[in-house]
Order: sequence, then C-alpha cells, then structure tokens
Amino acid sequence: MGESDTAQTVGIIGIGLLGSAIADRLLAAGYSVCGFDPAAAAQQAFTENGGRSMQQIGDVAAPADPVVLCLPNSDVVEHVLADMIPHLKPGTTLIDTTTGEPEKTIELADRLAVTDINLLDASVLGSSDVTRAGNAVLMVGSAAKPFQRVRPVLGAIAANVIHVGPVGSGQQMKLVANLVLGLNRAVLAEGLSFAKSLGLDLNLVLDVLKSGAAYSKVMDAKGRKMIDEAFAPQAKLSQHLKDVRLILKLASASDRDLPLSSLHQQLLESVEAAGNGDLDNSAIIRAWRRDNSPAEAGRPASRRGLPPGS
Repeated sequence: MGESDTAQTVGIIGIGLLGSAIADRLLAAGYSVCGFDPAAAAQQAFTENGGRSMQQIGDVAAPADPVVLCLPNSDVVEHVLADMIPHLKPGTTLIDTTTGEPEKTIELADRLAVTDINLLDASVLGSSDVTRAGNAVLMVGSAAKPFQRVRPVLGAIAANVIHVGPVGSGQQMKLVANLVLGLNRAVLAEGLSFAKSLGLDLNLVLDVLKSGAAYSKVMDAKGRKMIDEAFAPQAKLSQHLKDVRLILKLASASDRDLPLSSLHQQLLESVEAAGNGDLDNSAIIRAWRRDNSPAEAGRPASRRGLPPGS
C-alpha cells in the first residue's frame, strides 16, 4: 500500500471496542480508513489513531469500498443500512462483522443484491485485544466472487480467514464458537470459585489447570482477570449474553435443546441484573458470589465471597 492519499479507502461503521481494533489493523496495513460512530469519544480516538472521522453514516459510503459494519446486533445493522444504501455505489461490498441473526443477514443480503450491493458476514472469533494483535479468526459467509474481491482487506484484519460457506454461515459458525467459548469461561469461573471455597491458592490452581488435560485458551485470556478481578472490558458480558440468547433462539427454531446454554443464560443474567453487564465477560465469576453487586468490588479481596463456605 502507498500513502493514505493514494491507498484504497475502507469504511467502518461502529468504532467501539472491536471496531477500533479492526480499524487499527486496517490502518497498520496501509489502508486509508474513514469511519463513523455515534460516540464522540470513539470518533476522537479513531482520528487520533490515523482514521478519518465522518459526521454522518452516509458520508462513509461515498469514498469507501468495502465498508465494514461492526455493530451491536442485526436490528442496528438494518437501521444503519437504511441510512447508507442511498449513498452506496453499485458494486460496493459490505463486510458485516456483527454477531447477528443469520436469517436477517441472509434477507438483507438478498435485498441488497437487487441494487448490486454485496453483503458478506465476517464474524470475528477473538476479543478486541486479540484482534488488535492480529490473532483473531474471521469466519466468512459469502459467495465466492465477493469473498475473493475483499480477501486482502479480510487478511489485513486477521491472519486466519476461513470461508465457511454462503452468506449467514459465518454468523452461524460464530454462534457455535461462542457457545463453546462462553461455556469454557463459565466452567473456569466455577472451578476457581470451588477452589476458593476450599481455601486453595488460586494462582497455583490456575497454573495446575494450565499444565494438564483441563487446559483451554480461556485460561490464558481470562484466568488472571478472574483471580485479580480485573474486569476492564475486552468484550462486554452483556454482549455475550446477547449472543447466548441468539444461540438459544436459533436452537429453538431447529427444535434443538441446549441445556448448558440455558443455564449459562441464567448465570449471565444474574450478573447483568446486578449492574455488571458492561464489565468484561470474565466477570461471569461473580455469578458464584453471595453478592455480585457492583458495590462489592470495593471490598477487600479476602472478604469477597463466592459460594457459601468460601
């Protein structure tokens, strides 16, 4: 890539935790990146990191192709596209990284295809920190030609890009991955809570778990956060709860029973109801406390209970 005035321009709508990491990856690869986010702080940070901040959603469409969408859910995607479509050039490709509803994404892609706009879903497996480091996995749902057209941009976001199948399949794969990943976090939280109730040294417990057959990568990313109660968000707990609800909705539509995910939803809801939804998803460990309210975060660690008897 050349300098920003001659480089291909990529747009991005949604520059929060994950969106800012994606933008950083694109900027580091030499792309010119223009973007919009309704939060002024996100816009300012984006500009400071080398992006071009736009004042309206439609302003991103004119100079950019492709345009990346990194939004909270499919309803927001639909709302954003309503503003953007009149400004999009025929032939433009939209890369939707939102963990959304596959059926809605397929419907949107079909509607956009009539106006010669390509929509593909490129779900990100990895937190904002993992993505910023280039270690995320992109699971892409797309027809072959649009996928090949934006393959270099996808490769700038993540080294590991997997074409899963047609539009919607990337989001389906993300929900499968998030089911397993989320339950891994919950199991680690329960194990650490159990260990604490026994009076074991949690640092030693984590080392032992990492050294044997119980190991999972979740322990590397979330173990210390759980022990130290360092819940600055890499990915918010409420966002994962949204994903679990999507998982259960999709399972219900295909008459599948997911008992572990149903319990996982209850655990996440208990933590969110206590006011902890904006914390990192490792804060699920608070579901095993006598009191998981935000006020408890200020109590000495030695007095923070997990299950009865801890």
